[in-house]
Amino acid sequence: MREKFELEYTLNTSPKVLFPRLSTPEGLAEWFADNVTAKDDIFTFVWHKTESKARLSAIKENKFVRFEWLDREEEETNYFEFKINIQELTNELAIIITDFAEPEEKEDTIYLWDTQINELKHILGI
Repeated sequence: MREKFELEYTLNTSPKVLFPRLSTPEGLAEWFADNVTAKDDIFTFVWHKTESKARLSAIKENKFVRFEWLDREEEETNYFEFKINIQELTNELAIIITDFAEPEEKEDTIYLWDTQINELKHILGI
């Protein structure tokens, strides 16, 4: 049974700079996958020689993006999402990632996200 988890990363950037990298094929290809293409709301993610398709199921400009994997049966656990959160007091921007993993794969999945976010930070110059 896949478990839901959330990861939060503070990024010293603005929503206008970050959002295209979370919501467009070009932006996602910079840090998230080796290649990303889109036809309408279906995004194709390529890692090495593995291809996965996801539907862009929810989007709110500069705030939120959700993708639903098309090859997963269980609707409750078939998505991942990015939420941009601005701390009111400090004005710091955080990206909150929601994802799912099997209990024995959770540590590896978190490590993968850490690695991807480090790549995103590198691309953003932070």
